[in-house]
Amino acid sequence: MRKILLSLIIVVIAITFLGRLSYLQIFSFSAEQVLEDPAIKAIYDYPERGYIYDRNGHLLVGNDPAYDVMVIPREVQPLDTLEFCGLLGIDKEKFVEKLRRARVYSPRLPSVLVPQLSKQDYAKLQEKMRKYKGFYIQKRSLRYYDTPSAANVLGYISEVNEGDLAVNKYYVQGELKGRTGVERYYEDLLRGRKGVQYIQKDRFNRDIGPYKNGTIDTLPEQGKQISITIDKALQEYGELLMNGKRGGIVAIEPATGEILSMISGPTYDPALLVGRERSKNYTKLYNDTIANPTWDRSIHAQQPPGSPFKTLNALIALQEGVLDENTTIQCYHGFYVGKKKRGCHCGGGLRSLNKGISQSCNAYFAGAFRKIYEKFETTDEGMDVWEKHMKSFGLGDYLGYDLPFGQKGRIPNKEYYDKWYGDNRWSSSYIISNAIGQGEILATPVQLANMTAAIANRGHYFTPHILKKIEGKDITEPKFTEAKHTTIDPKHFEPVVQGMADVYVSGTARWLQIPGIEVAGKTGTAENFTKIDGVRTQLTDHSVFVAFAPVDNPKIAIAVYIENGYFGSRYAGHIATLMIEKYLKGEITLKTLEKRMLEKTLEAEYAKPYSGEEFKINERVW
Repeated sequence: MRKILLSLIIVVIAITFLGRLSYLQIFSFSAEQVLEDPAIKAIYDYPERGYIYDRNGHLLVGNDPAYDVMVIPREVQPLDTLEFCGLLGIDKEKFVEKLRRARVYSPRLPSVLVPQLSKQDYAKLQEKMRKYKGFYIQKRSLRYYDTPSAANVLGYISEVNEGDLAVNKYYVQGELKGRTGVERYYEDLLRGRKGVQYIQKDRFNRDIGPYKNGTIDTLPEQGKQISITIDKALQEYGELLMNGKRGGIVAIEPATGEILSMISGPTYDPALLVGRERSKNYTKLYNDTIANPTWDRSIHAQQPPGSPFKTLNALIALQEGVLDENTTIQCYHGFYVGKKKRGCHCGGGLRSLNKGISQSCNAYFAGAFRKIYEKFETTDEGMDVWEKHMKSFGLGDYLGYDLPFGQKGRIPNKEYYDKWYGDNRWSSSYIISNAIGQGEILATPVQLANMTAAIANRGHYFTPHILKKIEGKDITEPKFTEAKHTTIDPKHFEPVVQGMADVYVSGTARWLQIPGIEVAGKTGTAENFTKIDGVRTQLTDHSVFVAFAPVDNPKIAIAVYIENGYFGSRYAGHIATLMIEKYLKGEITLKTLEKRMLEKTLEAEYAKPYSGEEFKINERVW
């Protein structure tokens, strides 16, 4: 019995040891652990990055083949450096420095020596590579852009840096990663997963075959194809209209929150950030600190929204019951704050809600703003209610769209003003500029477009987003498919929408009507200041315009912001109208309007602060 028991114990222990040994040899490993063995090298097989299409299936971003010259420092043998550098198209000093960096990174692991050879350079070099031990050519793909537009949306890819390598062990030196835009936000989808082949080497550093007979090798996984919500034709058209202008345009489909166009001006051709000239081109763009082409104004530019903000103050006044659509307020060609008069260009007289919106009466909305606060016992209480309503439209916070960066804008609260004036030491008259979208309010173009979509939907919106489909399947993420409701009852939107429709019929944009399309809009003019030699100086106003169409079944909501663009219906209104017609009709009938926007630039306005000479603002030319 004892012999049997002893035999069983020995058998169990033997099986345990064998099982553990097998586990360690076959299953328990990681890529890092395998590559710690100097007798093993890895050969990576990179999949094509996923293609990007627009909402209608038109290609935006594809791939072109490219070739990197790789080096494994410890395998390098003496070579004719001058000849090799001549083939690579680099000087000896650069070659020595790159080889030094590769050794610092790892003597055993491959590093990129010369990235992104052209097909011609590859053909010349390939047949001679056998002469240069320790070097080899690795095929990969570079981005190919089938559009000269949407650089701010699509983003770009570049080589990983030391920070990337420290944060994410997936990457190895020389690999590419999305840096901005869609390329960055959807990096995990687009890049796929590289395959790895492990090669066993002998004591003479010669390849002797697959490690473990290839059992731990992996195949590459193709990057996923995605469709984004951008309309390629609309995006390209909008960027043409922005020629010689600075600002942002964002168009949204109200029924879904899908972003139809997201334009920042000035911009650049995304193809500039591909290939061996990428670094030089990016440096040139980044160092243009005056025009700032790499700064995405559609999500970063925070400016007072101007008169489009009046529509929200109207909705809050209706919701709080302090006025109705028939309530009138007298306009004395402006309104008074204490003894100081603020101007108004509506023409003066008694103004109702409809005329207040369509004629953009400052006095009407100053009166409505006061009424909101007078309803409550304390200014703090009124401020809390006003802030809650405003933020329900997505203002003053990040919207949660699927792009990496952006600004939150500002909807000031009581704490903000307490810091300025002291607790209980201010009233609505102190912040009356908020009534007309000036004061301390800030909003980005994407926030204004979303606000307009909420009005078009009569009280709700969908989080603006860029992703539409993954591998042909519609996205189902609740974040983007579930409606967000404002704090305003749906019944209060109709009089405001009618006022916005009358902006195009008899109001401040009556000369911008589109044949066959009923549009609701709101013009806006935002004051513009800068510092010149340390002195706060006023410049030509920013032009702001929001609109949606058709009024009764909205397909597009748009916000346009043009720096130094004069009053709202001038540049911003023209561009918004053309964009709406282009999207809904597919063609332009307003040819005179189009010709003007394609040809007119604002370069002279942008040059004024740097001229060193006196200049006028808001001149009525054209």
